[in-house]
Amino acid sequence: MNTEDLKIAITIAELGSITAAAKRLDMRNATASAALKRLERQLGAELFVRTTRSLRLSKIGEQFIPQCKEALSILEEAKIQNSNTNKSITGELKLSVSSDLGRNLLLPWLDDFIDQHPEVSLNLSIDDRQVDFYRDGIDIAIRYGSPKDSGFYGFKLCDVPGLLCASPGYLQQYGEPETLEELKQHNALLYQLYGLSHDLWEFEHKGCSYKVRMKSNHICNDGDIVRRWCVAGKGIAVKSSLDLANDLIAGRLNVIMEDYQPPVKELWLICPSRQLITPAVRALRDHLRNQCKQLLAQLQEQGVLNGYTGL
Repeated sequence: MNTEDLKIAITIAELGSITAAAKRLDMRNATASAALKRLERQLGAELFVRTTRSLRLSKIGEQFIPQCKEALSILEEAKIQNSNTNKSITGELKLSVSSDLGRNLLLPWLDDFIDQHPEVSLNLSIDDRQVDFYRDGIDIAIRYGSPKDSGFYGFKLCDVPGLLCASPGYLQQYGEPETLEELKQHNALLYQLYGLSHDLWEFEHKGCSYKVRMKSNHICNDGDIVRRWCVAGKGIAVKSSLDLANDLIAGRLNVIMEDYQPPVKELWLICPSRQLITPAVRALRDHLRNQCKQLLAQLQEQGVLNGYTGL
């Protein structure tokens, strides 16, 4: 089928009028009408129910037009990708990352990426708040969790296991909990966002789900501070394995109660518009995916991620 005929049919459906569609598309009414008739002839069915005063989608049209929109969107994305294939990796990356992940992990990876692509510049924002792309002037965000806005575009970088951790010094002083009841007696290091403290910890154990309400004398809205408190022996924390990777490898933190698994998170690269997915963004996506895969493999080799199958 002719894609131009499909676009005309979609516009007619949106405006409910051949005349209005022709005007928007800057063509004659007869041209738009002929395109619609040609499309219906190829389908062997009418897309619209016509009366002297109105035009509405038929049952077949109600099914076909949304599918057309999706197909044309996929085709347009393929065209964009193809046109970007031979373009050089240049431009400014206006990037937002969360505090702990940004400072302790992504920062050196981003530096490596800029070194590899000297025609790319970086405008970095480190903040745990939910990103407002338009207010903050951000083009890309690296966050845990898939895009909540259906209009956004994203790429999953990896699955990230959560871990329950404490410093060797803390464990030596207070002992290592082995059950959830014992865990509740320990001091939790809590992350707080928008005034809500994340004190309800969730775990999977032998196929069952558990929730534990923790007490704390250390609460902060900065994930990096929670990590630092944990390294300093102020209590026990539930954190992403990526956020804690360097501390785990260096032996500054130990994984405890390994049979009780916190939820696995997804790390995503998110853009508010398809037009912002440039060759530089795609190259950054591939770079971060590779770095995450290597680091998770290293943690797995060292026995930190026992049973993790996400690689």
